[in-house]
Amino acid sequence: MLVRLTDAWQEILKRRQAAGGYPVEVMHLLGEMTAAGALMQGNIKFNGALVLQIFGDGPVKLAVAEVQPNLNLRATATVTGDVDHGSTLSQLVNVNNEGRCAITLDPKDKLPGQQAYQGVVPLFGDSHEKIENISEVLEHYMLQSEQLDTKLILAADGHVAAGLLIQRLPVKGLGNLEGQIDSDANEDQIGKNEDYKRISLLASTLKRDELLTLDADTILHRLFWEEPITRFEVLQPSFACSCSRERVANMLRGLGADEVESVIAERGSVGVTCEFCGAQHEFDPVDAAQLFTQPDRQQPPPFAVQ
Repeated sequence: MLVRLTDAWQEILKRRQAAGGYPVEVMHLLGEMTAAGALMQGNIKFNGALVLQIFGDGPVKLAVAEVQPNLNLRATATVTGDVDHGSTLSQLVNVNNEGRCAITLDPKDKLPGQQAYQGVVPLFGDSHEKIENISEVLEHYMLQSEQLDTKLILAADGHVAAGLLIQRLPVKGLGNLEGQIDSDANEDQIGKNEDYKRISLLASTLKRDELLTLDADTILHRLFWEEPITRFEVLQPSFACSCSRERVANMLRGLGADEVESVIAERGSVGVTCEFCGAQHEFDPVDAAQLFTQPDRQQPPPFAVQ
């Protein structure tokens, strides 16, 4: 799978300009995460949100990319410290080996009692050596979660966020009684499929500048000119934010009346700015009071990330 984000990525960066934008190193990291999220969502075709998060103990406390089934996407990063020029992934997020990468699959139509699935992997290897490439982190995650060999090439700048994903197909004809792929059979094939290894090796020769500047047809021809290629329907990712006044209202209800009233007393109103799109949702004293007086309101569950 190959993704090239232009308008959607530039819109994400534009929404951040009012807050001063991102340091170059953070912009590159967030762009690679956004491209990776689009690739992963398109690859698994999951009916729900795929949320890719990186968090740790560096100046970048949190970076998030969220992709919906229709490839609507949004992304943001929280930077709380100085970012030195040329900072690596570890220096941004994983100073003391406390950095983690979490991939959450949140079903669109949850069944009663159904929870989102989340997998978490550290930003360091088995010998605690620090990983400096988000591609390697996600390759490790997919190897653990799917038992499938995966190669990811990612790049981003101020104009384009792009990525290439190569993954070995599951072993054919080895389903279990529920029709699911036999994970043990797939695990036995890790690193052994010669066709995958050849394609992966070719993909690894793709340079950052090529990924950022060349169109899909040119990239595919340069990498795989000896291979038969069939291109499927082109999908169109776009920027979209799911924040709303009602979601913010639910968050405030989750904080409780006392907490909201204390903010009103101090500031005269309570406001929330969406970190993804910059939209401002303001509640004056009358609005805030109505949050807790409307009838038949059930207490919402704890609110995670807006």
